[in-house]
Amino acid sequence: MQTWPEEPEVTDWEPVDDATLAGRLGALIPTSGAALVLIDGRSGNGKSTLGDRICRLIGAGLIHTDDVAWHLHATDWADALVGGVLEPWRRGDAVSFRPPGWVARDRPGSIELAPTRILVVEGVGAGRAELARQADVVIWVQSDQAEARRRGVVRDVALGRPPTEAEAFWDEWASSEDPFLAADRPWTRADFIVNGTPPRADDRTWLAPGPIGTATGPLDPPNEPIGTSPVA
Repeated sequence: MQTWPEEPEVTDWEPVDDATLAGRLGALIPTSGAALVLIDGRSGNGKSTLGDRICRLIGAGLIHTDDVAWHLHATDWADALVGGVLEPWRRGDAVSFRPPGWVARDRPGSIELAPTRILVVEGVGAGRAELARQADVVIWVQSDQAEARRRGVVRDVALGRPPTEAEAFWDEWASSEDPFLAADRPWTRADFIVNGTPPRADDRTWLAPGPIGTATGPLDPPNEPIGTSPVA
């Protein structure tokens, strides 16, 4: 696997079945009150697939940061996520949120989330310091650089973009994503590392203990609750 220069490569992977994955997550998730799971990683590395699997295993709701970031900013969307999703979720309310980009471009609908005790948020930058200190579990999905790009371009072509436009879109997104992750280093606060581009595909999750590497810059601020009232 060829990772990004600032991200240490994991080599000691353990393929685990769904029951084992659920058990290891359950060991970190509190048995009562609101519980937040963050899944972070590069574009095109299988975060959404992992999020779907984890939600099925632990009975959680799921939010994709791509929906919050739509025509807002590739990485600068944390305030919108907190105010529009996390705060009402923590209060035990249903979420019905129209992010700023949706409003500006008159996109129909909204991000909907029924009241749920456990919430999974997946997306590039989900494990950033300001959110990770509020989470019960942080997962970093590591991926091979070339394979992640190939997958991302193929996905965008399947969504209707011409190949040359899909390549340009990838490069534009990476111009925000790469420096943000290099500075924030979410893998240094991950409880688990998941292989998003494993050497062979099967029904198992390729897992390693976190964190990897060391944080740079000042220490993260102490925990402060998001919202006012936990979900019962």
